[in-house]
Amino acid sequence: MSTTIILADDHPLLLNGTKEFLETKWYNVIDTATDGNTAYNKIIELQPDIAILDFDMPKLNGLEVAQQIKRKKISTKVIILTLHKQESILQEIGQSIHGYVTKDSALQELEACLESVKNNSNYIGEKLKNSIHFNGDTDSNVKELSPTEIKILKYLDKNLNSTQIAEELFISKRTVEKHRSNIIKKLEIDTTHQNALFVWLKNHPNIFNT
Repeated sequence: MSTTIILADDHPLLLNGTKEFLETKWYNVIDTATDGNTAYNKIIELQPDIAILDFDMPKLNGLEVAQQIKRKKISTKVIILTLHKQESILQEIGQSIHGYVTKDSALQELEACLESVKNNSNYIGEKLKNSIHFNGDTDSNVKELSPTEIKILKYLDKNLNSTQIAEELFISKRTVEKHRSNIIKKLEIDTTHQNALFVWLKNHPNIFNT
């Protein structure tokens, strides 16, 4: 059964071009919208597997739609398309959105992004990822982590949230959050990005193989 998608963009040419591209890849685009409010209503009504939303749309932007979907506990996963990097979107990776790619590389990356999101992995486009810089010597800093912190880092790498990790380790969510804070300090991760730990893991895919 093919993945169902709702696509929203206020530029008709981009909307139609993306729709045609997705259909050549056998994705089932069940509806489209040209503003955020319409997109939100259609997602609520049709509950597609994935919604691909332009960030900058009239009435509601793509991120606002994603946040409302999360509040409604709709299972639709959201991918945001944008012309420029937005810090507010980066902070929502793994929270209200699951993928984030720039429009200038969207068609090249969109298929890879969709595959990741379908497989319950978050995705950040290469241009966005490369614009985020981290400090510190990775190998020596990782050696500073305690066994519990290493376990938590591995669970985070599998996209588990704090509640799920707490259940796996039979500890409180608050304890997990404390460990996460310690991990960020020890790895010297730039905390100007709220979700920087996730991006750090994506930038160090072989960290557990060393």
